[in-house]
Amino acid sequence: MSKSFELQGQIHSIGQTTEYGQNGFTKREFVIKLTGEGENERYPNYIAMELIKDNCALMDNYTIGDNITAHFNFSGRLWSGNGGPEKCFTSLQAWRIEKSAGAEMGAYDQTPPPASFDQSAQVDNFDDDIPF
Repeated sequence: MSKSFELQGQIHSIGQTTEYGQNGFTKREFVIKLTGEGENERYPNYIAMELIKDNCALMDNYTIGDNITAHFNFSGRLWSGNGGPEKCFTSLQAWRIEKSAGAEMGAYDQTPPPASFDQSAQVDNFDDDIPF
């Protein structure tokens, strides 16, 4: 069994579920833009992931722009065809998707304070001593 990984990001695109071959194998691809610690907004990282078989339905509950945590495993296959050189294909196969805990971060209440809010009273009670 391979080690599991997770990453956080914002959904950039969601593909349709596609069926391959005669045996009913299904796959659904999606792309997320990585977010969080260590990510540079000037040079965003976009990661293509896939869901296979029954897991294709996991993306039905999400839309583009949602912040998610994707749990996944690496999958790799060697292939050589028509006498050509051997090639290695690697994929990130997600097996669990969940809304990120910080999905609402960045959103804040823009409701103005109530009319009875006395801002000067707040300033008068402010302790100006710095503890360091």
